[in-house]
Amino acid sequence: MRYRVRHITTYTYDDDVTGSYGQFHLRPRDLDWQRCLTHEVTVDPGAADMFRHIDLYGNTKSYFHVVEPHTELVVTATSEIEIEPPRYDVEALGQPWEQARPLVPGTAAERDPDAWQAIDFVFASTMVDIPPGIREYTEVSFPPGRPVGEAVTELMHRVYADFTYKSGSTTVATRVAELLENKTGVCQDFTHFMVSGLRSLGLAGRYVSGYLATRPPPGKPRLVGADASHAWVGCWVPGNGWMYLDPTNNRLIDASHATVAWGRDYADVTPVKGVIFTEAKKSQMKVSVDMAPLD
Repeated sequence: MRYRVRHITTYTYDDDVTGSYGQFHLRPRDLDWQRCLTHEVTVDPGAADMFRHIDLYGNTKSYFHVVEPHTELVVTATSEIEIEPPRYDVEALGQPWEQARPLVPGTAAERDPDAWQAIDFVFASTMVDIPPGIREYTEVSFPPGRPVGEAVTELMHRVYADFTYKSGSTTVATRVAELLENKTGVCQDFTHFMVSGLRSLGLAGRYVSGYLATRPPPGKPRLVGADASHAWVGCWVPGNGWMYLDPTNNRLIDASHATVAWGRDYADVTPVKGVIFTEAKKSQMKVSVDMAPLD
């Protein structure tokens, strides 16, 4: 599938902003199953300077500085991408889940030469702690010796079934313990919760930020979370690499999912954020995303 993605972030203020420093993760990644064909970002008012670099996890991370006084700031990213569904090694996914723990001596994970890529994603992080109760919840799907692909997929099914998708029920700062208790949230929360569960067992859980097609292929249902940036889970499996699952929609990712950036949690891959200088008392942010097929 080939898509054009337009991501517009608009900030409005009730007084002049005299300086705005921002950073963003908006360029889709180039992967084995995805190619970013074109990419352009505009900032209005125009940025006095802008630069980008590749961060620790291989994401394109950009910075900008606006010095022109303004009461509205608009960041628009437009990309064209080609995507096919990721392919998985069935034999690797059939390994006992205990073999997929990178820090456990003697496992297939420890012997995998690519295990270093997974180490950062085993530990608790800024927004994904491992509170009491999360291991017990996760262990239900991970009895001894169960194939890792089967176990991770069942965990996704359970998160989807047990949680209610409800916009506004959580904030960026909502913790995993609160999610465990209330079981409501949005895609960011579903992802943080599932990543915490994987890490509680010593597995590597990755937070992935991207987009969902707003107009799915003919005959396919429209997915939840297609009106803004979306999030899903990566679980590292030795001999396979990363297995990607979307607990918000109860499915493995496919050609409807465009990958932009990944990290330990949302804080590593925030689409747009920044610092402003102003005496404004009120502000508002509006995000609009359209991922439309070109074929």
